[in-house]
Amino acid sequence: MAESGSTKKATTRREFISQAAAGLTATSLLSASGCSRSMARVSGREGGLIGPGNVVLFQGDSITDAGRDRRREDNANDTRALGTGYAFLAAAALLADHSEAKLTVYNRGISGHKVFQLAERWDKDCIALKPDVVSILIGVNDIWHTLNGQYDGTIEVYERDYRALLERTKRELPGVKLVVCEPFVLRCGAVNDKWFPEFDGYRAAARQVATAFDAVFVPFQTMFDEAVRTTPPDYWAGDGVHPTIAGAARMAQTWLQAVSTART
Repeated sequence: MAESGSTKKATTRREFISQAAAGLTATSLLSASGCSRSMARVSGREGGLIGPGNVVLFQGDSITDAGRDRRREDNANDTRALGTGYAFLAAAALLADHSEAKLTVYNRGISGHKVFQLAERWDKDCIALKPDVVSILIGVNDIWHTLNGQYDGTIEVYERDYRALLERTKRELPGVKLVVCEPFVLRCGAVNDKWFPEFDGYRAAARQVATAFDAVFVPFQTMFDEAVRTTPPDYWAGDGVHPTIAGAARMAQTWLQAVSTART
């Protein structure tokens, strides 16, 4: 038993070091890409969405979840609690570039979730955290689970539920700033012709919701459509849905650019 426990601890240390290294690498890459320069606006010095002392919450499904340790989810700015995806990489850049801003970052994405499931846990996983900024990426399961027979939702249900969720958020958190991320897929792996053109309707609905609630819109699909012009889709998302490390880094860059150039 002692040997087993030792092995488990060693594995945990390796995972921690690996994630920390990924964060440092991502911060360097994001800085090299020009995002660091634009991030001067994030902490309120030149406008931007995120201000000093803000609580930032990432919400969504498995793409946001990215293997986060839910046992540690109450620990803000925690490496393992933030997962290994775009939310972690964006948070790493924010915290590294703006240590003086004293930001608090949480990830409460849960794999497999659809909009109505966000609503079911919204009191605990959003309202109770009193975030200043709420970023939501949701939609791929709202269509994927209809294709495999696990759900009977529609584009109309998706948009209706999304609007109701943001209305509630605005009502219970006056002054909250919203970020609506565009759902995306790449044509490889699990994504085939059956997804289209319906999936484009979900993208359009997300954009309409963002406009209706004066939210920052993060164009993930647009970004990936540009990326696949020079690099195969599976380089960015092996199964067409879940991003690789390269895909997650591109997402973090796109998210940071969107929030840094927002006007409040």
